[in-house]
Amino acid sequence: MSKPKTIKIDDVEYVRKDAIKDDGIKIAVLDRGFVYIGYVTIEGDFLYLHHAKNIRVWGTTKGIGELVSGPTKDTKLDSVGNITVPIRALISLIDVEQSKWNLF
Repeated sequence: MSKPKTIKIDDVEYVRKDAIKDDGIKIAVLDRGFVYIGYVTIEGDFLYLHHAKNIRVWGTTKGIGELVSGPTKDTKLDSVGNITVPIRALISLIDVEQSKWNLF
């Protein structure tokens, strides 16, 4: 017997934890100029950012790619909690060095 990926209780659908792919911490560049960093999961047509922070000021001298190695002393981050983004609003996801970003 196969395991169901979802279960519905009181008209609320829940997804199995092992059915969601956790991609770790990434920088998400979205349309309209929004840039966030957080723990990324993608499910269906949505990107979910957990423990997300808005990267208000990059604080870099060589562009956003410099943030792969962690924030600079001039980087400004604003906590925003959890974000749900339609996948169509995603411009790019940038892998980062996981150990260099402490989001808590």
